[in-house]
Amino acid sequence: MRARAILAFTAIGLLSLAGCGGNSSEQSSVPGGADADSVKVIKDWADDLRAGDISAAADHFVVPSVVQNGTPPIQLANRNQVVQFNQSLPCGAELTRAEQRGRFVIATFRLTERPGPGRCGPGVGETAQTAFVIEDGHIREWRRVAEAPPSTAPPVNQGPVV
Repeated sequence: MRARAILAFTAIGLLSLAGCGGNSSEQSSVPGGADADSVKVIKDWADDLRAGDISAAADHFVVPSVVQNGTPPIQLANRNQVVQFNQSLPCGAELTRAEQRGRFVIATFRLTERPGPGRCGPGVGETAQTAFVIEDGHIREWRRVAEAPPSTAPPVNQGPVV
């Protein structure tokens, strides 16, 4: 009987440990309080871009996806377009903050040089913000936004206000 009780407590302990980790409600080590799983996708993308690994950076996007970098929204309909978009970004980026705003994660980056074509030049050390929509572990939307101070940023325009 005692052996069964020990076995039962061990099983309960293992089950409760199995429930830990991978939970999107966990906090990230990046300041701002955004969903940890989304932050990981954004951080991994930025790390790949900063290292000059355009193919790996492109792997973080789903096809189709939407990008907006000072332009009207553009739909990237195939992998080649996703690769070209990532290649067009002249700076690398280090994720410094991520805040949840509805379906968007507003990510703040410190800009860096990166290997490959293009130069960040005087942008190095500056900050930039991008609004991401992360779905199923991939970037669905990447939208450059005007910088606003943390926690006071207005919500990303999601359409007309009624």
